[in-house]
Amino acid sequence: MRHFGHVPAAVRADLFHREPAEFTAAAPAATLATALGATLYSPATRPRLAEDIRKQAACGVVSMVLCLEDSISDDEVEAGEANLVRQFADLAAGDLARAAEGEGSGLPLLFVRVREPRQITDLTDRLGETVRLLSGFVLPKFTGPRGRPFLDALRAAERTHGHRLFAMPVLESPDLLHRETRTETLAGIAALTAEHRERILALRLGVTDFCSAYGLRRSPHMTAYDIRIVADVIGDVVNVLGRADGTGFTVTGPVWEYFRSGERMFKPQLRRSPFLEGRAEELRTTLIEHDLDGLLREIELDRANGLLGKTCIHPSHVVPVHALSVVTHEEFSDAEDILRPDRDGGGVLRSAYTNKMNEVKPHRAWAERTLRRAEVFGVAREDIGFVELLTAGLAG
Repeated sequence: MRHFGHVPAAVRADLFHREPAEFTAAAPAATLATALGATLYSPATRPRLAEDIRKQAACGVVSMVLCLEDSISDDEVEAGEANLVRQFADLAAGDLARAAEGEGSGLPLLFVRVREPRQITDLTDRLGETVRLLSGFVLPKFTGPRGRPFLDALRAAERTHGHRLFAMPVLESPDLLHRETRTETLAGIAALTAEHRERILALRLGVTDFCSAYGLRRSPHMTAYDIRIVADVIGDVVNVLGRADGTGFTVTGPVWEYFRSGERMFKPQLRRSPFLEGRAEELRTTLIEHDLDGLLREIELDRANGLLGKTCIHPSHVVPVHALSVVTHEEFSDAEDILRPDRDGGGVLRSAYTNKMNEVKPHRAWAERTLRRAEVFGVAREDIGFVELLTAGLAG
């Protein structure tokens, strides 16, 4: 896998100062947690799910969640489980065919969102050999007491099948939202996730459930951070569970639930380009959906508030998330300056862009995180911005 791997190599070379690195599902947890990017959710009941997964991977999707929980009705769960087993067999057959031709699997990181702990061991048993295509499980409504049976089941499945499986707990319980129970709930989550640190890939936020508890729904013009009770929870989750001192985890951004069906999200216009054929003109993407501005603002606010990656329910959201995840040349320059070996003693230096001061000790954790993101999302060339990355991601 590689972010922007669906973009032609010649185009990538013109876009990136440092191209995104390749990685596999066997990569270290820290790499995978950073690389999740836009995690696309899909109901597990889709009859052509294997085909959908391959299609999305070919369009740049790196992580997917196949959902047996809120996206399907209660009476569809059994059929969804059976469908997953069939579709994984289809994926495995295609994987073997690609391997015979000397190619990689071409599959994204795959996770299953379950409802109950027993589904973890039951599904892994039913998947058999095809469990090797599974990266882990998404655990709903996670708290200390509720989460332990899920993690125990995950550990049992790992031991039975000899295959590494990660957990991505979803923080969406009313106990986490309500002020009087939040501190205790966060402490319980922190203790349990610390106990299972090696198998917690990332923590996901269930903002839709938070809003539901108060009968709220943000408009397409608002971000999650405009809803004060939601913003308060996000701040407290990052405060306790997202620390940069080695005790924290990757916390991913909340879902953006708006999209338009049946029309193009981006309207092309011509502009000058340094990297498309003929080095003359390209399609400049202009945002035409009324809600996309909100998505872009929320992605920026996610990162400013310590979140990385995003839950997505529509494929059209994937490319904007990834384009805004690329490290800018300026960010990369600052991070490298801060982490130079001769700066270990601290101090303050003027940035190479001469527009800010970099304080070595206070900015070290930021710089380390920035370079981890640079490894998997790449570093843009100095004259390349969001529009060029978005255009290339769509055209690829």
